[in-house]
Amino acid sequence: RASALGEAYVAQVDDGFAGYWNPGAMAFNRKTQFASMYSNWFGEIFYDMYYFHAAGNQYIDGVGNLGVNFTYMTYGSQDKTDENGETIYSFESYDLSIATTYASQITSNIGLGTTFKFILSDLDPEATKGLGLSYAFDIGYKQKNIFTVPNLAFGFNLQNIGPDIVYLDDSNADPLPMNFRMGFSFIPVNSQLSKLTINADMNKVLANRDPLYKRFFTAWIDDNTYADFDSFNNFINSTEIREIVWSLGAEYDYLNLLSLRGGYILDRAGEIKGPSFGAGFHYELNEYLVKIDYSFQPAGGLQDYNQTLSVGVDF
Repeated sequence: RASALGEAYVAQVDDGFAGYWNPGAMAFNRKTQFASMYSNWFGEIFYDMYYFHAAGNQYIDGVGNLGVNFTYMTYGSQDKTDENGETIYSFESYDLSIATTYASQITSNIGLGTTFKFILSDLDPEATKGLGLSYAFDIGYKQKNIFTVPNLAFGFNLQNIGPDIVYLDDSNADPLPMNFRMGFSFIPVNSQLSKLTINADMNKVLANRDPLYKRFFTAWIDDNTYADFDSFNNFINSTEIREIVWSLGAEYDYLNLLSLRGGYILDRAGEIKGPSFGAGFHYELNEYLVKIDYSFQPAGGLQDYNQTLSVGVDF
């Protein structure tokens, strides 16, 4: 769903994926929700490179929402060779995280949430120092009817707040990709037959070598030069502005049965831009709502589109 919307989802998310996209949005969930997604990342080139995510949350009256999620990314099989190019052994690099979320509705319109995640990155299972470990927090916020405008929501999620991840030794530690994501979601049409939602997001990775408490501020400006402010053109093409990823998305839902989605993502630093699109099918079975979604998202220079499948159930 989020991929089809160009990743403009932080203020709309209302399904089992809220623990990742915005834990603050999970505060408004009143159902038990499970969801999982799979993408054969760059599948046209690397058949064994894929991404998998599974999540769930449960509302407990008087306590709030509790959630868990699991993320796994494998980079496929690779060969370690000697100086003569002969294969010594084959190995598989992967990253994974296991996370828990707590969210609470502060007022009728405001939800807050936090996700704690354990992170493991295994570059080479056969190597003695190919394993990296760390942990991180996410902080999410969602407000409905912002600016007293009905059906207008605002959300933000500050992701991966944590210490550097260490592979070899502390001097070679790498900062986690701390990320700031914010956006708006507006519902101009909401009737018994149909619903239209329009989203707009921005996100920026806040990663540099500064201590964590400084990185919140310096990662927005450390790549700026005086020349960046000489003209508007220089400013919008500066390194810091080019690192901001912009997303737009729209979703049309008919009878809570069929959803059509489209979006656009502009990631100038990553050289990924273009339209995204997808569809979803929802089926009610007694008290269960089963959701199946499929999407195509721009993949950059290696291939035209990545494809993502997700399945969820609410009850």
